[in-house]
Amino acid sequence: MFQAGVARTDLTPYWGVELTGWGYYIERRWQRIHDRLSATALAVDDGERQAVLIALDLMVIDEAFALRTREMVHEATGLPPTAILLNCSHSHNAPAAGGLLGVGECDPFFEDWASRQAATAAILAWRQRAPAKLRSGRTTVDDVSFNRTRSAGVIDSTLTALRIDRLDGSPLVIVTNFGAHPTITTDLRPWDVSRDVPGQVCDGLEAAFPGALALYIQGACGDANFHREFATPEREHEPAQRLLAATRQALDRAKLCSEPRVAAAAERAILPTRRWTREELFKDRQEAERRLAEHDASRWRETIGRSMTNRPDDMVKRHGGDEWKAVAAMCRFHIEWTDLMLRDWETRPETLETEVQALRVGDAYVVANSSEFFSPFAIGIRQRFGDEKLLMACYSNGRIGYLPDAHDIEVRSYAGYQSPKYCNQFPFTPESGPAMCDAMLRVLERCRSNGGSQS
Repeated sequence: MFQAGVARTDLTPYWGVELTGWGYYIERRWQRIHDRLSATALAVDDGERQAVLIALDLMVIDEAFALRTREMVHEATGLPPTAILLNCSHSHNAPAAGGLLGVGECDPFFEDWASRQAATAAILAWRQRAPAKLRSGRTTVDDVSFNRTRSAGVIDSTLTALRIDRLDGSPLVIVTNFGAHPTITTDLRPWDVSRDVPGQVCDGLEAAFPGALALYIQGACGDANFHREFATPEREHEPAQRLLAATRQALDRAKLCSEPRVAAAAERAILPTRRWTREELFKDRQEAERRLAEHDASRWRETIGRSMTNRPDDMVKRHGGDEWKAVAAMCRFHIEWTDLMLRDWETRPETLETEVQALRVGDAYVVANSSEFFSPFAIGIRQRFGDEKLLMACYSNGRIGYLPDAHDIEVRSYAGYQSPKYCNQFPFTPESGPAMCDAMLRVLERCRSNGGSQS
């Protein structure tokens, strides 16, 4: 018999922890708690196989965080680590747990505590399993987001939702999945702790389905933002309201799954990368050293800052309007980055190994990777897999930064050229994304065809 359990624990950071993802060396320690962060876990069991999905109100986690959390859950429940999926909402008003050079200092005590809290949510959800009923549905939401990397670029507008009820018909948990960068609160209240749009959606779902907890699973939004027009006090709730309405619409049309099956599968994907050239390593460093020595802030947008930020003028604002302070922070970044990279630049393999994972929950599937996945890849996976009830869980089980398509790699954009720097990685190649997609489809097929592997 299908069973499910759900539980939530607190992730709100203690005083002094920095928020992540707003600029370089800003020391953005939070000042107010707008809404509290949490870890919400769903445990499912079909009598033979089990899985746990954990939604985290964090910007990113690294692989060490995922491994540590999974091991704690495994020791308490016996569940194999490959059946435990951790997904981050990617709120930029939350801390990170996994270093990103220069864009928010990580606190090791917070990282350890947050990992324990995530594991606790999973263990409690597991212990609270009870017989349940499942339905899932999908729809599209076309009017809330846009492709931020190119004019008229595609977005993955699919919203997929799950509803799990107790046997008496009362709602136990709602899961919704959509992909768009949650940075509206960041624009409005950059010094506040907040879950941003994902939190607003969950609050709305829990109000609409009394007695249930809600999970927001972040999708393929490496190149997708909510429309910037929503970043006003008057309109900030509109994206969540539309996603909430779409989730309810998808679930209203959803049919009960007669015999829900559970499965999990994972593998290590090997992605091609390319070694930084010597010119790339030293050109920006030499410019940074010169600018610092000469106190020179001229024409930085065309040189050292060209790919460092999507919105250069905002970078100055984030440093209190002090242009030199912003330029000095960029210079500091390039010096620290080259120091870090030169430790093993010549000997590091030109590949990157990362986990891909899939879960099956009834007639719905979840597929996960640890990148900021681009929309064309997500759309391609949907077309190739062919199952309409597919949740795309990016920012999961680790962090490898943006995984751009060939366009962004060719133009050396922020995603293609700067992201690998603050992740301490080699740049991806045009073959990297397709390799990731192939690996994701393999684990999906294992869940679909033979129930997956939980070894």
